[in-house]
Amino acid sequence: MDTPPGPITLVLVHGFPLDKDMWRPQVAALSAAARVVAVDLPGFGGSEPAPFTVDSAADAVAARLDADGITDRVVVGGLSLGGYVAMAFARRHPDRLAALILADTRAEPDDEAGKKGRGEMIALAKDKGTAGVVEKMMPKLLGEATREGRPEVAEEVKRIAARQPTEAVVHALEALRDRPDAGPGLGNVAVPTLVLVGEHDTLTPLTMAEAIGARVYGSEVVTVPGAGHLSNLENPEAFNAAVLAFLAEVKPGNTPTQSV
Repeated sequence: MDTPPGPITLVLVHGFPLDKDMWRPQVAALSAAARVVAVDLPGFGGSEPAPFTVDSAADAVAARLDADGITDRVVVGGLSLGGYVAMAFARRHPDRLAALILADTRAEPDDEAGKKGRGEMIALAKDKGTAGVVEKMMPKLLGEATREGRPEVAEEVKRIAARQPTEAVVHALEALRDRPDAGPGLGNVAVPTLVLVGEHDTLTPLTMAEAIGARVYGSEVVTVPGAGHLSNLENPEAFNAAVLAFLAEVKPGNTPTQSV
């Protein structure tokens, strides 16, 4: 008699400038549907700071799966910077991917103005530390409705961000600045893909989510009502409901076991 497959693994990669704690509302809600593994990028969440790229971070996710003995295909989800890492994972490790979740992110690389802005943010981090970066970013990280009506969410974001070392923040900004164009690789994605975007996200708005959706055949684009860029924290109920519905269609028995 065949052993029934266990729950599929969902790997979650955090956004900037936070750590895996940003996924706490998801870990609690999604654990009944998947084995949830939230990871920290280098230097975040108490890990050792080191320069990284979105590609090397994707390889580190694969190495984490190896270390945990996870050989089945996995669902990889990421928000913002985590989304860039998830897209790199899809490009570099397609044989390990069962499905893809891209939240509040985009495929395009930074243009010259964007690179200049990253440079200014790096200078701010070196001068004012992580706190200065967080203060500068807060109006764009959270939607106005969240900032005004749910101050506890803003405090949670500040709490998580404040403990990240300046060195890690600088390395992450460099990775963001230097990331490649993910667009061409998206055309090769052949697994179920969910694209989520906050209704009021001004950093990576709906048009950018739709551009990703247009490149990935059969993908689904879902707007998270009332949320800004950190949609998983601003409206976790809607975010989780969309992910749960998506995971219900990703059957563990249909995801081949891979040899690592």
